[in-house]
Parts: sequence; C-alpha cells; structure tokens
Amino acid sequence: MSKEVSVFWFRRDLRFEDNIGLYHALNDIYPVLPIFIFDKNILEHLPRDDARVNFIHDTLSKLSLQLEQNYQSSIAMYHDSPEKVFQEILNTYQLKKVYANHDYEPYAQERDQNILQLLSKQKVEFITYKDQVIFEKNEIIKKDGTPYVVYTPYKNKWKETFSPNKLKIFPSEKYLSNCLQDSKLPSISLQEMGFTTSPIQVPQFDASPFLIQNYEATRNFPAKEKGTSRLGPHLRFGTVGIRSMIKKAIAEENEVFWSELIWREFFMQILWHYPNTVNRAFKPKYDRIEWRNNKEDFEKWKKGETGYPLVDAGMRELNKTGYMHNRVRMVVASFLCKHLLIDWRWGEAYFAEKLLDFDLSANVGNWQWASGSGVDAAPYFRIFNPTTQITKFDKNLEYINTWVEDLNEFTYPKPMVEHKMARERCLDVYKKAVG
Repeated sequence: MSKEVSVFWFRRDLRFEDNIGLYHALNDIYPVLPIFIFDKNILEHLPRDDARVNFIHDTLSKLSLQLEQNYQSSIAMYHDSPEKVFQEILNTYQLKKVYANHDYEPYAQERDQNILQLLSKQKVEFITYKDQVIFEKNEIIKKDGTPYVVYTPYKNKWKETFSPNKLKIFPSEKYLSNCLQDSKLPSISLQEMGFTTSPIQVPQFDASPFLIQNYEATRNFPAKEKGTSRLGPHLRFGTVGIRSMIKKAIAEENEVFWSELIWREFFMQILWHYPNTVNRAFKPKYDRIEWRNNKEDFEKWKKGETGYPLVDAGMRELNKTGYMHNRVRMVVASFLCKHLLIDWRWGEAYFAEKLLDFDLSANVGNWQWASGSGVDAAPYFRIFNPTTQITKFDKNLEYINTWVEDLNEFTYPKPMVEHKMARERCLDVYKKAVG
C-alpha cells in the first residue's frame, strides 16, 4: 500500500526558515514530501555552466543533507517537466495535497494552472501562499481599482498599508520532523542534467547593520567593496526571506534600503498586471522606434569593447562574475539603447543569461526604464553621458582599473561612437517614433 503524503514544492523559496507554504504543509496531518523540480522547460535554454543552476543545486544539497542528518528525510529532486514529475508522484504515493508559494511570472502562472488541472482531476488540492513579497497582486492599488504605474505613489501607498504585523514570522524550521522519512528519495547531479560546475559563484549577502546604516552614502559608488548588499540572488531564489530583510531595514531606520526592497515589489506587481511587457513596450508608441540593431555593435557592447571605460568595466565585470553594480547597469543599458540604438529586448535577454540576480520583473522593468518605454521611465531625452558618470561615481578610476586592465594600452579600443553625435541621432529617432 503506498503512503499517504502531502508535497511541499520548493520554487523561489529555498530555505527552511520562515517559509509560509512549508509551514502550513508541515502543520497538516500528512507527512510531507519536499520536492524540487529542475524544470526542463527552463533549463534547456540555459548555458551548460550556468552559475544559477549550480547555486540552486548546491543549496538544495545542503538543505537535503540537513534533513537527512536530523530527520532521516531529504528533498526529492527531479529533472523533467512539472507535469511529468507530478504524474510520477501520483503513481508512487497516495497524494493528498500539494503546497507551494505563489509565483507571479507569466510562465510560472501558466505552469501552476496546468498542475492545478492535473491535480484536480485526481481530487488533490493545490494550495499556495504569498511568501516572496509583503504585498502582491491587487493589494496595493489606486482608489479607482487600477494599478500604480509610478513608483513614488506606489511606495507611499505601500507604506501607508504596511504595519508590523505584516511581518508575522512562520517558524517552519521547527516542524521539519513532519517530513516524510525515506532514505531513497530521488536525487540528481549536475552532470546527470547535462550541466557542469561553473567558475562563477553566488556571493554571500551582507545585510549587516553597518552596511544598511551606510547604504545611502555608499550604494552609488561601484568601487566600494562593501557598498551594496549582494542580496539580489538570495531574494530571487528565496535563500533569505523578504520579511527578515524588511525587519532589518526598519530596525536600522534606513529609508533608502527599505525603498529598494519596495522597488522589487513594484516591478513584480507591474509584471503581474501587465504580463505583455515581457516583450512589448509598456508605452506602445515606443515599439515604433526604428532600432539600428547592428550585430557587430552589439558584440562589442557584450564584450566590453566600446571604448567607453565605464561601460566596458560593467560588461567585463558581468561576464566574469555574473554581477554588475546597479549604477553601472543604468549607464550600460542607456548606452546600448540610446548611443547604439539597439533594442532594449536584446540587452534584457543578455542580462537574463548572465546576471546571478536575474529576476524577470526587475530586469524587464529596469531595461524599459533605461529605454524610456516603461512605467515611471526616464524621459527619452535623458541620455547618460558615460564619461561624466565616471567623474561622479568613479573619479579615481578604481572600479574601471579593476575591470579594464588594458585601459592604458594601445590595444584598448577608441570610442565606437561619438557621444554628441549619438545623442542627437537618438533624439531624432525617438522623436520620429514617439512625437
């Protein structure tokens, strides 16, 4: 006779602590089978040495070992489409319920709808919870019921709606003994999935009181080693929970750090309300822009060979580490869209492939911001001067010298485009498209 079980499906919440869906699963009457699905629909599009796949696998292996050593359990890891995995689980166990936390991206919503249909045919409940944000979907909207598309009013309403009891902690880690005791749950190696060990590693995050207290003063200077938190990948994959980070921001009374966390939720709700912005401009007239889309120029930008040191430093840092400082991201994105007149979607796709902290909503939101086509976007006539940005944010060339080793060599390329000419060309092209 097969065992009666519930499943907890790890997705963007790779932690035992304060995990709402996991907490509710462990407090139900059935033993919990924890699972993770390396989704073939996603993985087939990734580089074989993708550092994020490495990070997910390493994190799951550590969590699984913890379960094994303390509770004679583990996390079942599968490599297939979610539909096939759940069919296999249905064939193996008497599956009673499936628990998970909400995911808001278009693919995730479609996937969850398919799983819901599959499970409901077998009379299995699929129960999901809000975990990766404080506010979701329609929880922060205008009085007329429409979503905010400008950040500052959204932030103000977010803070007005917020209260400390929104930060209720769910001590899921205290109930792990309710996991299914089975030493033969499926596991899988990177190699079995066709992946290799990446030379790039996800760095530890720093949310120390010192960093948060000094965040406003340090966050714009890319040379400052401890100027930013490196929280991005950890929030993206849920190795740290948003509630604990909001608590820290409040405890240290740092409005700017708090505001950055709210930006993340702003972009998530924009994507949820406007899923077509993944590949369409939020402001439709911006899809009329006649992009040059020169492939040779795009290759130079990707390699960090534009002849503009700050742009090149950013791209070389990204290619080598999977990270780029946020201030530099703005300069690099503006340069691609405005100086080279290359479609923001090309840049968004390249960042999606390279960034350790890639999050679809923020990536699309920020690229549309840079191109002028998105919500709350920089007006199209604001064009970063990549040379004066050095004076403001890297005047001693510390950051640039770290990444552009050939800066003073004859081999370093001359600027591929002259700033004044590029600016005027951009204004002409944009004006023709958007009026």
